[in-house]
Amino acid sequence: MPWRNEAAGAGASDIRRTALRGLGQLGIQRIIVALGLILIALFIAFSSWRLPLLRDAEAALYDLRAANFAPPADTDKRVTLVVYTADTNRATGQISPVDRTILAKALAQIDKLGAKGIGIDVLFDSPQDDDELLRAALKGMQTPVFLAYADNRTNPEAITYEQEQDLKAFQGSVRTAKVGPTSILLETDADGVARRWPRQYPGLPSLLSLALTQSGADADSRFATYTGPIRYRVPTASDRPVFDKIPIDLLADPETAPFVADVVKGRYVLIGGDFADFDQFDTPFTRTGNPVTGETRMIGVEVHASMLAQLLDHAWKAPPAVWVKALAALLAVGLGIATAVAQTRTWVLALAVVAQFAAFLVTPFLLERAGFDTLDLPATGWLIGWLIAFTAVSSGLRAINAAQREFAQGALGKYLPRSVAAEIMRNPERLSLHGEKREIFCLFSDLEGFTKLTHAVEPEMIARLLNDYLDRLSAVVLEYGGTLDKFVGDAVVAFWGAPIAYPDDGERAVRAAWAMYLEGEKFRAAVPEGVPTIGRTRVGVHYGEAVVGNFGGEGRIQYTALGDAMNTAARLEGANKTLDTKVLVSREAAERSGLDWFRPMGEVVLRGRSTPVQVFEPVPDMPAEQRALSGELLTAHSAGEADRVKALTDAMRDSVQGDEALANLIGRLYPIHDGKVDEGESYGLG
Repeated sequence: MPWRNEAAGAGASDIRRTALRGLGQLGIQRIIVALGLILIALFIAFSSWRLPLLRDAEAALYDLRAANFAPPADTDKRVTLVVYTADTNRATGQISPVDRTILAKALAQIDKLGAKGIGIDVLFDSPQDDDELLRAALKGMQTPVFLAYADNRTNPEAITYEQEQDLKAFQGSVRTAKVGPTSILLETDADGVARRWPRQYPGLPSLLSLALTQSGADADSRFATYTGPIRYRVPTASDRPVFDKIPIDLLADPETAPFVADVVKGRYVLIGGDFADFDQFDTPFTRTGNPVTGETRMIGVEVHASMLAQLLDHAWKAPPAVWVKALAALLAVGLGIATAVAQTRTWVLALAVVAQFAAFLVTPFLLERAGFDTLDLPATGWLIGWLIAFTAVSSGLRAINAAQREFAQGALGKYLPRSVAAEIMRNPERLSLHGEKREIFCLFSDLEGFTKLTHAVEPEMIARLLNDYLDRLSAVVLEYGGTLDKFVGDAVVAFWGAPIAYPDDGERAVRAAWAMYLEGEKFRAAVPEGVPTIGRTRVGVHYGEAVVGNFGGEGRIQYTALGDAMNTAARLEGANKTLDTKVLVSREAAERSGLDWFRPMGEVVLRGRSTPVQVFEPVPDMPAEQRALSGELLTAHSAGEADRVKALTDAMRDSVQGDEALANLIGRLYPIHDGKVDEGESYGLG
């Protein structure tokens, strides 16, 4: 339907206007800062693995995942470690470089026992006396043998340029169809932990695990450029290690070598050193501990063995695609923005934040358990990105809300006293969004003769005078804690007791009424020359029940009061003209004011009401004795005591001079006709 489309369009237009207004309140500098922070949040949520401090946090979480979900394994029947130990060095009397004679003997036995392939994680980078014996052993090998190679360019800490030249010379002298070089490079992250496969640098031979499997059924081309996580495994029991580890002395001796034939035949044999202070690497177990053996560091040859076993199992993990990481970063930052924008109960918001944080931390664990590569997955980055985005947007919203709050409080302050406006801003529910019955003090004021003035003065002067007058009276209402209802021409409508009621509302309402009269007199005195005389300000105050709330519909609402109490206050204001009073207060209002300012002015029957209203005029400057005379006069009149009425009237003659209201009262009650008190027909007011 067309009207629905128009309504939808109008709604969208309102949303756009609201958004633009909010951005305008935020200011260009804050917008730029917020956008900059959101971009930073996206960058962190995507790239936290490459950022200092965050990188360490990401690594710690990954180690926790990798260690807890490391697959348990019984002793691997495909790979065996042959190691130099401290006992070997003591027996041979040679520590660095390790003894090559014992290696030559061990190679001969391994070749006889039928190993599948041999990888030697020992650098022959300096000439030794027994090199010829080792060369002869290598040249006679029928089992494929791969000798450790490293260069100064990629591993300057392990080998100098001169050592590199000696290494090349030795390997060149023993190279055969069965003997060749292999890279033993292991790379660690910035914190020194070996978590990932090293890169394949140009100029280096294949990695040890690749070289051993490059021909035959065990080859897996996916690992040729693989730099994903090394899959470390944990033993199922402390007495059954993941890899069999044999001292090289045992294999070098022809008499004892046959006893370990079953752990050599058909297996890949990796030879290296197992020393407490050399070639040791931190792994994910370093921070978390091996759940079975408690060992935290690993010798280099065992790291190579882990990589080899991973290749043999084809346990290749595809790294998360760039678009997946980008989408996850956008989602994390988007959730931070959405949470900041969301307007809901605090406990719901708190639960949502906890749930999101839990998801950021738990999701990588679930993915790791499911077998996905979570190395470089920015779990901490998501959380930090979320926090930055949330902070940026919530700060912006707070700035907008503060501006709107300041504007709203300023707007409320034009109609409500500052303390009431502040209370409503703190507790908006105090300002009822519907009508409710309240007992309130109602006030109406009017400027005598202003309507006639509009025909005698230029419009510009009328506007100037009216604005000055209304400003003065509005300030009085607000000063005494009243709520400005409306202006009707030069009339001011106000009330006390809503939206917030206070015990002294009555006193403040009456004080405000008298102050408005006085302010009106100051206004009259300040009128520019040439402006016709302006009459005095008349005020009516009444206490009663009214319906108070927001009225006017969704498009334009006004906080106002409706009902008989408001009408009565308006009639009292008008009665001032007939009674020559300045301020009239009903008995209901006077009794609740707590003031002793009043003199009674009789009863009046207001238009639209059948019940007379007892009215009082505040005269704070009049002595109490004089105020009491008015009361006695009315009492005598009500009792029909003609003589007493006459006596009181005579006693008050001197006070009548300049007191128009008192003269009016006496005129209504006196003279006495035919010896009887006047019945008071003049009390009825239209």
